[in-house]
Amino acid sequence: MKIIEPYFEIQDDLDRSSLAVRLEACGRICYKSEDLITEDSAVPFVTKIAKHGHNSVLETAVVTLKLFCGDDLVADFFACQPKYLVVDRTEGGLLVTGSIRSFRELYVNYPENRLIAGMVSLLAAKEPFLFEDVYDADAAVDSDSPLKIEKMSLAQVDELADDLLMRHRYVGVKFIVNRAVTHELVRHRPCSFLQESQRYCRYSQDKFDGQVTFIKPMFYKEGSKEYEVWKEAMELTEEKYLKLLETSSPQAARTVLPNSCKTEIIVYCNLVEWQHIFKLRTSQAAEPSMREIIVPLAEEFSRRYPMI
Repeated sequence: MKIIEPYFEIQDDLDRSSLAVRLEACGRICYKSEDLITEDSAVPFVTKIAKHGHNSVLETAVVTLKLFCGDDLVADFFACQPKYLVVDRTEGGLLVTGSIRSFRELYVNYPENRLIAGMVSLLAAKEPFLFEDVYDADAAVDSDSPLKIEKMSLAQVDELADDLLMRHRYVGVKFIVNRAVTHELVRHRPCSFLQESQRYCRYSQDKFDGQVTFIKPMFYKEGSKEYEVWKEAMELTEEKYLKLLETSSPQAARTVLPNSCKTEIIVYCNLVEWQHIFKLRTSQAAEPSMREIIVPLAEEFSRRYPMI
C-alpha cells in the first residue's frame, strides 16, 4: 500500500504542444498507458480514438479561429444553433473557440453551412487525421459571400482583451486526488473530464508497483487513533482487492475500492469556468479535501491570470 499527498499540475507544456500530443497525453490518463507514448505515437492514437467514437478525449483540445465574414453568413451560422462553442462578435466577423469534438459534430450535422464547412476545412488541412472520417474535401460549399478564416496561436489568444481572454482561453489541470474530490469536480458541467479508470487499471501490475495508492486524509493527523483506523481499513481493502484480482477482472474487483483511492483526472475549461470553480470550492462551506487542493490552485491561477 502506498499513501501520497494530493497535488495538481497545470498543463502549460501541453497547452503549447500540438493538438495530437495534447490529446494523446490526456487520453492515456484513462488507462494509465503513458509508458506507451513515443515521438510517433500521438497521431495513430488520436486517429484510432476518433474513428472509434471516444469523443470525450476529443474535448480536451481547443482551437480559436478568427472569421471575417458578412452578416448573412453569421446569421446562417447561428441558425444552426452551434453547441459547445464560445462565440463572440468582433469587428468584421466572429471569434470562435471550440474543441475538436465540437467542430467534428457540427460538421456532421451541418455540412452545408458555409462557416462550419470553412472552419473544418481549415482545421482538416492542418490536422487531417482529426477529421478524415467525417470531412469530405470534395464536398466544398460554394457561396458568393466572402469568407476568410485564421487560426489563432496560443500567444495570440493570450493577447486578447481580458473579457475575451476569460472566455476563449482554456486551461487544463491534472488533479491527483481521492475519488471523493473527483465526484465533486465532475459536477462542473461546462468542463471536459478524463479520469483514470479503475475498470481498466489493474493495480497488481508492475507499473503500479503491485499495490493500491491512497490519498492521505486531511481529516486525521498522522499517528492519531483515527488515522490508524483509516490506515488499517485501507490495508484490508487492498488485501481484498488484490485477492479478487486473482480470479476477477479489474472492473469486478474495483467494487471494494473506497473513496480514498488515488485517482488522476484532467479538468479542461475556460477561465470563466475556472473562476466559478474557485468561487464555489474555496469558500469555508466547501468540502475540506476539495479546499485543500483548490485553494493553492486558485492562488496560482491568480498569479498567472490576475483578471480572475
